[in-house]
Amino acid sequence: MTLLQLDTVTKRYGQVTAVDGISFTVDRGEVVGFLGPNGAGKSTTMRMITQYHDPDSGRILFDGVPLAEAGREAKRRVGYLPENNPLYADMLVEEYLAFIGRLRGLRGVPLASATDEAVSSTGLATVYRRPIGELSKGFRQRVGLAAAILHHPDLLVLDEPTEGLDPNQRVEIRHVITALGRDRTVLLSTHVLPEVKNTCTRLLIINQGRLAADGPVDDLMSRAGGRVQISVEAEGTEVLARLERLAGVESVVPLGAPVGARVRARVTATVQQDIRPDVFRLASESGWTLFELHQEAGSLEDLFRQLTASGEAA
Repeated sequence: MTLLQLDTVTKRYGQVTAVDGISFTVDRGEVVGFLGPNGAGKSTTMRMITQYHDPDSGRILFDGVPLAEAGREAKRRVGYLPENNPLYADMLVEEYLAFIGRLRGLRGVPLASATDEAVSSTGLATVYRRPIGELSKGFRQRVGLAAAILHHPDLLVLDEPTEGLDPNQRVEIRHVITALGRDRTVLLSTHVLPEVKNTCTRLLIINQGRLAADGPVDDLMSRAGGRVQISVEAEGTEVLARLERLAGVESVVPLGAPVGARVRARVTATVQQDIRPDVFRLASESGWTLFELHQEAGSLEDLFRQLTASGEAA
């Protein structure tokens, strides 16, 4: 069921078109990665979704209602962690979350319960009574996440949540986001490609304000660069030579030294056809023993470079 819908949304700043007629939907329960190079329009799109900016044209619907009509009611159902994660450094974590909770209309037992849940979900118990200014960047990001989920939003919008973190901190925040995504709809903007692969099930790529790709992460990766790679391990005669003669095959690269008549190879083919049935038939006709036959995931980096360099849609 669709929770968020953008319909030909455009936003301009003077003569610069930051977002150019973008359209997509986000269903309930999805964790969607939102990728694009710097200046592609990611943050502008998120600011329109969270009502910091209004679109110049097009519509944004939240749960079927235009944001222009939903107004504050939609804001109550959205959690937002902006890229700069504004915090009050002189406040204790406890004080800051209580402050944000009161701004969200929480008081008494509901506030205490929501705070306990947010602190538990983001792993803040050990720093709960420490000043925010004394925390590491990783813990400050956790505080921002806790504030964003305090009011149990239906949609969680995260703009570069791991920006500036070291590799260990990135992994920690990634685990937090993955856990949050189990019972929330998440739109995650990032340029750190491993985060998308490890956190998201669906991917949107924006380039020059336009949508360049939309689909399941694995499907888009399998089409990266216009080619697919198949791992084959078989025992028989002329395995490599016969694989090379299959229609659609561009190259066959041995993986390691053959063991007798048993060989492993990576077969690269175009995406116009799935050659796995052809490989299976070839193995049967040739009397090979087939030990392995599977399609490898493509490179998300290759897909990103291809789409953001050419501006072509996928």
